[in-house]
Amino acid sequence: MNEAKASTGAVIALGVTVVIWAFSWIVMKLVLQYAGPFDFSALRYSIGAVLLFVVLLVMRRPLAPPPLPATIVTGLAQTAAFQGLGQFALTAGGTGHVVLLAYAMPFWAVLLAWLLLGERPSRRHWIGLALAAIGLTCVIAPWHGLGNPVSTLFALIGGMCWALGTVTSKQMFQRHQPDPLTFTAWQMAFGAAGLGVVALLVPQRTIEWSPAFIAGLAYSVILATSLAWTLWLLVVRRLPTAVASVSSLAVPVLSVLMAWVVLQEKPAPSEWLGMGFIVAGLLAVSGVRLRRT
Repeated sequence: MNEAKASTGAVIALGVTVVIWAFSWIVMKLVLQYAGPFDFSALRYSIGAVLLFVVLLVMRRPLAPPPLPATIVTGLAQTAAFQGLGQFALTAGGTGHVVLLAYAMPFWAVLLAWLLLGERPSRRHWIGLALAAIGLTCVIAPWHGLGNPVSTLFALIGGMCWALGTVTSKQMFQRHQPDPLTFTAWQMAFGAAGLGVVALLVPQRTIEWSPAFIAGLAYSVILATSLAWTLWLLVVRRLPTAVASVSSLAVPVLSVLMAWVVLQEKPAPSEWLGMGFIVAGLLAVSGVRLRRT
């Protein structure tokens, strides 16, 4: 019963995370009117880390860092590299395409989990991955070109780095069972430090502290960073890597739809077809988990 409740809670956490992150990409695109990509990312995660440490103090949760090597790798991979490269990719690429390229993460995560964690994908997982791969191919439409090659490359590398961070997080929970909130705070702090170094070295536009920028920063810090990353680590802890990773593909689907409404980036027919395949892939993978609980 407790295991079933934990699984149900993880599924709910995954759903909330998907919605928050989907809109986060719209916010990330909009704030580029007021700040450089690395300045914004460094601010976002520095404030987010401080906020999480305050929460740890208030809740009297453990403050000691988890084992440092895996914590640092996770922070540099899924916080610094994924978020920094993704934000930079948005400076030259459309929101929908950048999100979909970055969310090729599940393909890399399943492979890395197989190699590093011994989580061999089941037949259902492979079917879900295949359907999702077809969907991403339709949405990206490489036969029409991949747009700005720098944006495309950075988005793909960012997705690979997130996959590495997802697997190292899973490994951390399997071996050391750290407090999720403590682990989130420390990996975020290391990631923010990495982003801060990049922000100092890369020339960018001066930050315009407008109400719109402050609102975007607040959404990114409180919801998309502090809350959503904590929920994501809970999902990674309680669900198989393949299920968590492939289910996260719902984020780019929602982001494409939100970009249509907010940014007037209307999906092409091939994108609608691709999103249909992605949903089919999600159902295939989710079906495995539902029967196990």
